[in-house]
Amino acid sequence: MQDQFDVTLEDSDLLGEVELTTNLMIAASESDGPLTADEIDRILGLEDQ
Repeated sequence: MQDQFDVTLEDSDLLGEVELTTNLMIAASESDGPLTADEIDRILGLEDQ
């Protein structure tokens, strides 16, 4: 019987979102307080747009 959870999944959009979320979580955990909007924009790659 094949394991129904043994699947290969690659979704580039999803992987990108996971990376952005991970970067935000790491930055937040390393910060002494809440991240500013400018810091979040920088982490998400939105600066100078």
